[in-house]
Amino acid sequence: MRILMVEDEKYMAEAVAQVLKKNHYSVDLKHNGEDGLDCGLSGIYDTIILDIMLPKMDGISILKELRKNGIETPVILLTARGRTEDKVRGLDSGADDYLAKPFHTDELLARLRALGRRKTELINDGILKYGDIELNPLTLLLSCGNKEIKLTLKESQLLELLIKRNSMVISKEIIIEKLWGYDTDTEDNHVEIHVSLLRKKLNQLESDVSIRTIRGAGYVLKTG
Repeated sequence: MRILMVEDEKYMAEAVAQVLKKNHYSVDLKHNGEDGLDCGLSGIYDTIILDIMLPKMDGISILKELRKNGIETPVILLTARGRTEDKVRGLDSGADDYLAKPFHTDELLARLRALGRRKTELINDGILKYGDIELNPLTLLLSCGNKEIKLTLKESQLLELLIKRNSMVISKEIIIEKLWGYDTDTEDNHVEIHVSLLRKKLNQLESDVSIRTIRGAGYVLKTG
């Protein structure tokens, strides 16, 4: 499970992230609202842990923008203890759960597990459609007509990102950040390799969908 945590208390955020990583979660940290919103809009996260009080943009505003843009990623709001109005506003704005600070990491882990089960039950089979292809990120199956092929996890994440960005050009830097995280030593050629492999599988399916290279800018998904 990949988690985005938006929290401006850096020491606390790092401590929580370490616990999550020990429990086999992948975690990206952001410390202000604008960066948090940008990452959240990518749609690649399984859960977002979102503080309400943030610099540049508050958590409630981020949540409203995510829902306005069709991002249904489960959100756990972090609220100040006793701030009932924050909890009510958050739930009314589309939050799935909340935790009052300070909280115990065991409780956070339990809530993440519960949201993970709920997402699996409620999501519409997780199917993403673009042109003549359908991608199931849960099974890593890519299909076109009556043909289907198994993707690797990274291939599936790359195609999911391209589909969700809806014909927007995505740079190699953004792809690396979204697929491998911000502290990775992954290089551009890793992206090129995965793009090449994904292109071959699209060709095997005889799909009209292609990954175009925009020189100096990145990649974009096109049909026809």
